[in-house]
Amino acid sequence: MRQAGIYSGIVPGKAGPHSLPLSRIKKIMKSSGEDVKMISCEAPLVFSKACELFIQELTVRAYKVTVQGKRRTVQKDDIAAAITATDVFDFLVEMVSATAAKERACGVLLKQ
Repeated sequence: MRQAGIYSGIVPGKAGPHSLPLSRIKKIMKSSGEDVKMISCEAPLVFSKACELFIQELTVRAYKVTVQGKRRTVQKDDIAAAITATDVFDFLVEMVSATAAKERACGVLLKQ
C-alpha cells in the first residue's frame, strides 16, 4: 500500500470498516472494460464511499416520501418517487419507468 502523503488524499489509519466489500467493487471495476488492468488501492475505497453516500442520500429522500405518506416502512414506490422528484437521480428515471412497465405487464399476465 502506498504511503500517505501530504497531497495523496489518504488519511493514515482511517480506512475504517466499509459497508460494501472492496473485493467486489474491484471486481466490478475490472469487468467494466478490457482497458482496465490495474487499479490503485485507493480507487475501491473512493468508490465504496461514493456508493455509501449515494445509497444514504437516496434512502433519506425515500424515507421523506414514506413519512409524507404517513407510513413507517420504505417501499419500492417511495424510492421511485424520490428518484423522479430529484434532479440528481435523473439517470435512474428510465430504470424506474422500465421496472414499472414490466410490473404492469406481469400484473396483466397474472390476471389473465
